[in-house]
Amino acid sequence: MKMKQKVCIASILLLGTVCAKANNYKVSSPDGRLAVKVECVDGKAFYSVELNGKQMLKPSALGLVANYGDFSQHLTMGAMKGTEKHLSYDMTRIKKSHIEKDVYEATIGFLNAKKDSMTLHLHVSNNDVAYKYEMIRPKKNNPKSVIIYNEVSGFNFPEQTTTFLCPQIGPMTGWERTKPSYEEEYTPNAPMTKKSQFGVGYTFPCLFKVGNDGWALVSETGVSSAYPASRLSDYDAAKGYTVAFPQKGENNGIGSEYAGIPLPGETPWRTITVGTTLAPIVETTIPYDVVEPLYEPTQQYKPSRYTWSWLIWQDESINYDDQVKMIDVAAAQGYEAILVDNWWDQRIGRDKIEKLAQYAKSKQVSLMLWYNSNGFENDAPQTPRQIMNNSIARKKEMAWMKKIGIVGIKVDFFGGDKQETMKLYEDILSDANDYGLEVIFHGCTMPRGWERMYPNYVSSEAALASENVYFTDYHAKKEAFEMTMHPFSRNAVASFDWGGVMMNKYLSRDNKSRHQRYTSDVFEMATAITNQSSVNCVCLYPNNLQDVPQWELDWLKGLPTAWDDVKFIAGYPTKYAVVARKASQENGSGAAINNGKWIVGGLNATDKPLTLTLNLPMFAGKTVEYLTDQPKKQGEKFYTSVKKTLKVGKNGKAKVVIQPNGGIIIN
Repeated sequence: MKMKQKVCIASILLLGTVCAKANNYKVSSPDGRLAVKVECVDGKAFYSVELNGKQMLKPSALGLVANYGDFSQHLTMGAMKGTEKHLSYDMTRIKKSHIEKDVYEATIGFLNAKKDSMTLHLHVSNNDVAYKYEMIRPKKNNPKSVIIYNEVSGFNFPEQTTTFLCPQIGPMTGWERTKPSYEEEYTPNAPMTKKSQFGVGYTFPCLFKVGNDGWALVSETGVSSAYPASRLSDYDAAKGYTVAFPQKGENNGIGSEYAGIPLPGETPWRTITVGTTLAPIVETTIPYDVVEPLYEPTQQYKPSRYTWSWLIWQDESINYDDQVKMIDVAAAQGYEAILVDNWWDQRIGRDKIEKLAQYAKSKQVSLMLWYNSNGFENDAPQTPRQIMNNSIARKKEMAWMKKIGIVGIKVDFFGGDKQETMKLYEDILSDANDYGLEVIFHGCTMPRGWERMYPNYVSSEAALASENVYFTDYHAKKEAFEMTMHPFSRNAVASFDWGGVMMNKYLSRDNKSRHQRYTSDVFEMATAITNQSSVNCVCLYPNNLQDVPQWELDWLKGLPTAWDDVKFIAGYPTKYAVVARKASQENGSGAAINNGKWIVGGLNATDKPLTLTLNLPMFAGKTVEYLTDQPKKQGEKFYTSVKKTLKVGKNGKAKVVIQPNGGIIIN
C-alpha cells in the first residue's frame, strides 16, 4: 500500500470497519461504538480509544526497547492488514461457559531507524481492546533471541479521570520478606496525580473512571514462562501510565527483571475494557478471548466446594483429629473437598495423610494439600518447602499425591513477577496436570488468562484476602469495602480465591472471643455469588452446623461454582455491588438444584441502608426467593437474616433494601 493512498476496508456484514491513510489507521468495533486510532507522529507510535465518540484514552505510546534495537522512536509505520473473526469457545471455570462474539483483528508493521521490524497486533471487540508486539528476526547479524529492556506501552487518560488502584510494594518486604504478593489496599476515587503508596506503581488490574463518560479497566493477559508479568508505573502528566517490568530485587534478586524471548517472538497482550457503565467491566472475557490452551487436560477438572480449617482455627488445627472434623463438615454439606494447610507434613505426617485421604474417600470427600513454593525466593518457613521449586522432588511428590487420591494443591509464597517466577508457575501447573491435580495459588501474582491457558488452573488469591479479616479488627471492618471492589477489578479479569464464606460470628474457635465479624450472614453467602471461582471455599466449622440457621446451611449446600453467564446489575466500587450469575449444568450433584437458574448476590459497604430498584429481566413477572437482613434493633451486634419472597414486576423491576455491611440474595 502506498503511504499517500487512502484505503478503507469495510466488513460486508458490518462486523467491523478499518480506515487507513498515511500514518493514521482507525479500527472500529463490530457495533461501531468503539474506535481505536493508531498513528505515527514524529517517528513515535501512538494509539487512542474512543467510545461513542468520546475520548477514553488520549494518544498513548506504543513500542519497546530491545537489546538489538529501539522500537520506541524513529519509527516508520507501514501497511495495515485487517480481518474479521467470529470467536466461539467453551470454558468450564470462568464467569461464562460459552463465549460467542465478533471481533476485528489487525496488524500494523513498523520499522525502526535500523530498518528492523516490529508488528503491532490489535484485537478489537465491542467493549475491549487488546494489543501485543511481535518481534521479527533481523536480517543483519540474524539474532535468534532478544532481551526486551522495557515497553513504552502507555495508558494516557483524560485529565478528569479518577482511579481505583492497588499499589505495588517493594521487593523482599513484609512478613518474612514475602512481598510483593498483590496484597495491598485499594484507594478509591483518587486523582491520577496522587503518587502510589510505595512509589513503584500499581498492580494489575487497574480501574479508572473517565469523568462522566464511563469506565476503563486496564490489565494484561497471556503471560506465561515466555515473559515477565508487568504492572503500571506511577502517573506522568506528559504520558500517563506506562507498563513497568518487575523490580530487580524480586525473587531474592535471582533472575532478570527483563524479558527474554526467541525470535520471532511475541509479548503478552495489553488489555483495555471500556464502557459507559460498569457492565462491560464485570462481564468482560477479554483475558480469555486472545489466548489458547497450552496443553490438553489429562482428565476433566470439575467445579467444587471445599472447607478449610486454617482460616479461623489456624496452625493448631493442622492435626489428624481436626481434619477429620472438617471432612465430616464437608460431607454433611455435600462438599467435594477440604484443604489441609501448612505444616501438615510435620504435624500430621505422610502416613496419617494417607489414612486421612482414605477416611475422606469413605465420606465421598477428597483432600487438597498446601505447599510452600520455596526455594530461596523469600523466608516463609512453612513446610512442605523445597518441593514445588524442584522438578525432581515435585514430580515424585505429585506421583505420591495421585496414588493416595489427592485432587489438588494450594501453592503459596511466590517471589514476584520476574520471568523466572512465571516459569515456576507454569512448571507447577504443567506437572500437576500430568498427575491430575488442580492448582490454587496464594501469596502470588494475579493470573493472566491462565484459566484457558492451563486447564487445571483453578484460581489465585492476589488480593488482601480473608485471612486478614481473621488477623485484625481493622481488616474485619474493611471486609465489605474489599468485597465491593473486587467484582469491578481483581475478579473481573480472573478467578479469585478469596478464601472463604465465613459464618462464625466471631473470629475464634469458640465463636465467642476475639473480634467479631461485621458483615451479615447473607452478606457472606452473597460473596459466593459476587466472587467467582470454580473451586469455592466455604469456611464452615462443626459449630456452624448447630449455630447457623438450617435454611442458610441448606442454601450453602446448593452453592454453584460453574456458571453459564454473568450480568452486572448495579454497583459502585467500594460502596456496593449487585451481580447476577446463571448456574450451569456442570455443577456437581450438591448444586444441581440450581442448575440453569439465575442467582443474584448484592453487598452494601456503606454505613447506611441502601434502597435500590434493580433491573432483573431474568425474573420478570415472577415471585422469587429473597434472602435479606432485618434492620438491627438498638444494641444489637448482629443482623438477623430472613428468607422472604419478592414479586418482580412484569417490566423486570424489583425494589430491595440492603443493610449496611449487609447483603441480599435473589433466586
